[in-house]
Amino acid sequence: MTTISVTTWSLEQTAPTDLRPAAVPGGDVRVVRSEVPSPEFSRFLYASVGGDIRWTDRLGWTYAQWLEYLDRPEVETWVAYDRGTPAGYVELEAQEDGVVEIVYFGLLAAFRGRRIGGHLLSYGTARAWDLADRRPGLKPTTRVWLHTCSKDGEHAMDNYLRRGFTLFDTKVEDEPQVPTPGPWPGARPA
Repeated sequence: MTTISVTTWSLEQTAPTDLRPAAVPGGDVRVVRSEVPSPEFSRFLYASVGGDIRWTDRLGWTYAQWLEYLDRPEVETWVAYDRGTPAGYVELEAQEDGVVEIVYFGLLAAFRGRRIGGHLLSYGTARAWDLADRRPGLKPTTRVWLHTCSKDGEHAMDNYLRRGFTLFDTKVEDEPQVPTPGPWPGARPA
């Protein structure tokens, strides 16, 4: 089995004032919370955004596993739409002691490079900071964190740093090299 060396960086914000929002892109771009837990929609987002960058950990999840994960007050999915078409998403998960993780964040390939990513990350990070306002019973957010890796998009790390995240951990591990799962051949525009 062939392996590849993967670097994983963990980044954080420790105060809402750390967030440096990106400019709102031109056109009709909106970010909307997906309020109804929908395994079909969440799997579509996951596979479509992560297909060309080897997101594989959830591909084997059953419908029941998706629903169990999504149908919790700790989880929120925010979706960016460009003229009514899903362009990308950010998934938040509240953890212990006021910590919120940005579990997944990204854009479908056709929407990358159009300034939507910075705006979506800014919006999603702001929603991580005010998550407890929408979810009674959760502690107020004291820290927002995420991780990215060398398999992610080439602009991912720069986007996180520009939004005010700071690096707190780096790991390098060998992983099995797996083919990109899709979404399907030829889906990414030239």
